[in-house]
Amino acid sequence: MAGTRRRGAGRGRPTLEEVAARAGVGRGTVSRVINGSPKVSDRTRAAVEQAVADLGYVPNRAARALAADRADAVALVIPEPETRLFAEPYFSEIIRGVGAALADTDLQLLLTLVRTPRERQRLADYLSAHRVDGVLLVSVHADDPLPDLLERIGMPAVLSGRRTERETVAYVDADNLGGARAAVDHLLARGRRAVATITGPPDMHVAQSRLAGYADALRAAGREPDPRLTEVADFTEEGGRRAMRALLARRPDLDAVFAASDVMAAGARHVLRETGRRVPDDVALVGFDDSAVARHMDPPLTSVRQPVEEMGRSMVKALLEQIEARRAARRAGRWRSECPQLVLPTELVRRESS
Repeated sequence: MAGTRRRGAGRGRPTLEEVAARAGVGRGTVSRVINGSPKVSDRTRAAVEQAVADLGYVPNRAARALAADRADAVALVIPEPETRLFAEPYFSEIIRGVGAALADTDLQLLLTLVRTPRERQRLADYLSAHRVDGVLLVSVHADDPLPDLLERIGMPAVLSGRRTERETVAYVDADNLGGARAAVDHLLARGRRAVATITGPPDMHVAQSRLAGYADALRAAGREPDPRLTEVADFTEEGGRRAMRALLARRPDLDAVFAASDVMAAGARHVLRETGRRVPDDVALVGFDDSAVARHMDPPLTSVRQPVEEMGRSMVKALLEQIEARRAARRAGRWRSECPQLVLPTELVRRESS
């Protein structure tokens, strides 16, 4: 039919105005239909949808998002170098959980590494412009300014872990203290007398909690923690190696080690083998995470299982609830801050290393 514009015909993309003209309605009516507004009659909706199909009109996603006060994207921010991202199973499991939870939504996931002050500032500028609808922040250090920035700009956000016991931002965490206590209880029940620990960075609440659980278990058994049996590391395999060497230099008689991550436990295992100590005969070894590292070690590693992939899914669920609450509050002309805080249980998985 003359004058009719079909899919793929003519020059350029069909416009909203052309759809409106073909359907015999106004531009605003077409916009309401495309954005799913219920304030349109069934007859008008059918006419607009037919015009969209006839013309091959594709809505401008960016324009729709802007009009609806949404970016249709969330950022997953990891303030760590690539070496940690690709070396530690924790991060890949978090990403897998986040990706699975977002799979059935229309939200785009933006993965961002923050390694330098310049990158942090660039990210801060990007977030302040509300280029995303919400932020998932992983591996939080006590002095990280990003959570406070997110609060100031009213950006929905969920942390993996927390900065302190008095965290003011929404978070999903694991029972780190209880898991560490269970690990040390297990070692003591096996008759180990000199139980050492390799802990994480002291500026991370997760490391503080696992160290506290270690100390609690010792005190509950009537033993005061020996400072010579505690060594700080950085959740890396090389950090585990350095810490194990330092512990052996101070207490060569140690007969058990609780490492605050499987990756550090792997580093400790290498040093124990190098120094002629058998696992578990001479030194029992327990890790934390129950990652693939634990299952593939020789001998397989006893480890505290934290549900990392579930943590990623729970973070997304909490973030989506925040985003929707923020939109509902804005529609109602008021701002209401949502701050869900969830701690998931841990479980000791016993294997041959202890």
